[in-house]
Amino acid sequence: MHPEREPVWTPTATAGGQSAGTEEHAHQAGTEEQPHQVRRILRLFRPYRGRLLVVGLLVGAASLVTVVTPFLLREILDTAIPEGRTGLLSLLALGMIAGAVLTSVFGVLQTLISTTVGQRVMHDLRTAVYGRLQRMSLAFFTRTRTGEVQSRIANDIGGMQATVTSTATSLVSNLTSVVATVAAMVVLDWRLTVVSLLLLPVFVWISRRVGQERRKITTQRQKQMAAMAATVTESLSVSGILLGRTMGRSDSLTSTFADESDRLVDLEVRSNMAGRWRMAVITIVMAAMPAVIYWTAGIALDLGGPDVSLGTIVAFVSLQQGLFRPSVSLLSTGVQIQSSLALFQRIFEYLDLPIDITERAEPVHLDQVKGEVRFEDVEFRYDAASGPILDGVDLTVPAGSSLAVVGPTGAGKSTLGYLVPRLYDVTGGRVTLDGFDVRDLDFDTLARAVGVVSQETYLFHASVAENLRFAKPDATDAELVAAARAAQIHEHIAGLPDGYDTVVGERGHRFSGGEKQRLAIARTILRDPPVLVLDEATSALDTRTEAAVQDALDALSADRTTITIAHRLSTVRDADQIVVLDAGRPAERGTHEELLALDGRYAALVRRDGRLEPTS
Repeated sequence: MHPEREPVWTPTATAGGQSAGTEEHAHQAGTEEQPHQVRRILRLFRPYRGRLLVVGLLVGAASLVTVVTPFLLREILDTAIPEGRTGLLSLLALGMIAGAVLTSVFGVLQTLISTTVGQRVMHDLRTAVYGRLQRMSLAFFTRTRTGEVQSRIANDIGGMQATVTSTATSLVSNLTSVVATVAAMVVLDWRLTVVSLLLLPVFVWISRRVGQERRKITTQRQKQMAAMAATVTESLSVSGILLGRTMGRSDSLTSTFADESDRLVDLEVRSNMAGRWRMAVITIVMAAMPAVIYWTAGIALDLGGPDVSLGTIVAFVSLQQGLFRPSVSLLSTGVQIQSSLALFQRIFEYLDLPIDITERAEPVHLDQVKGEVRFEDVEFRYDAASGPILDGVDLTVPAGSSLAVVGPTGAGKSTLGYLVPRLYDVTGGRVTLDGFDVRDLDFDTLARAVGVVSQETYLFHASVAENLRFAKPDATDAELVAAARAAQIHEHIAGLPDGYDTVVGERGHRFSGGEKQRLAIARTILRDPPVLVLDEATSALDTRTEAAVQDALDALSADRTTITIAHRLSTVRDADQIVVLDAGRPAERGTHEELLALDGRYAALVRRDGRLEPTS
């Protein structure tokens, strides 16, 4: 296939290639959309709200048990020990032990449920993104690097794991613990509580600044990871290795990858160190707070202030220490959430991609398709700003007949063929199948009715049988053999050590070009479509291999409506009608003999082809 003019989908810039102004603009836009984005993230958890309610109850119970323990400690120090009440001492000690056991049990259960919910949310995101991409038009994939798509599904969603599995629970748990602990501290002594919380607003402000900084860096880091993944995908494929070695570019590719990796190292370090010193100051201050409380209580007593018992001071410091861990964790969680918002934003970008080709609300379903194809005043352009690729195309292909489309590179031949299975949609006019606009048919009808064999054959890294059954999962072994015989590939498969169980290798590289093409033809024969589009299926083959593949194509095309996009004119001379496209418009049409007699564009192409001589 020779792609014609296509629009440029906004490329993913690497971290190093984005201007500061662009980054700032994106940062400001992200900040403005943040409340909407948070609401959208919360909706992801809606199907699991029952389980999350259980987690909330466990968190609340654990927080209450934790808060009770310092009060038991106060009673031990102020009552049980001074008064020598050993029974009360034993009871209070057992209560503290029971509290520790309950807190641990609640923690394990809460981790189990929250992790399960988080993994289900990640599963939902992965399948939603994959399903969305499956519905995108062919144009999207011709303009987007494969590694970029893979990075969104693997790296971006994978990077969310900590957020969706533990951060949400940690947020609820720590928030509950902080509220319960502060309430208990107020009950013990409100004056000491005020002293303890004086710097809290400053800490919150610092953590928000750090979070915003990390979010910005996270966006750059994920873009750089996508760029590196694209480099790996392209250069370490079988085709990439062959190209790199035969062009002597292996060292250059390694150097390019090293540069990409080096940029990622810098971003990873910046991401981990962003705001680290400021958060360290918070940690130091909060760790020093017990000393401040002891000092405050001592000064208050010395100045004749209110009498505070030793048990109250120890219990208060214990609560304060209990407040320290969830407070720091809560601030850190806020930072993590800010970073994760960048990942969610990248995923939502894919989920929000407009789908160009959609099914009608009430599509037409055809159980039987005869195969008549019509192009009625067809126009196609990739976007409003670009010129037409096809313009004013009127063609009729009767059921069971053959149409060959020829012309120079860029004339719109492949695009014309791809309009029939709706790999693209017309922007003017219509394409019909048995009188129905293909846009009105359901996808199942189109998939059953139209088969495509292209120049670039794709085979999965699986066995021959599995590749063939991709067209018909319930095909029997006898059907596989019959299809392979019709495609003239059975004898070769049977001669392999593992026969139909032979693994074809990455992109089928264990097979020659002609063998892969015949496997693709066998796969299409299994599908048995009444309409066939052959997109330069033999243009990359040598003459001898082309003859074998052409025999297979002739068997496949028998009694089917066949549209052949051809570069080598030797493959189309027997077509019922031949159309010459020039700049997207039909310039000539007729049979091989009629067009030769016309001595126009087709005859010139035949002479240029060099293997068919025009005859009068």
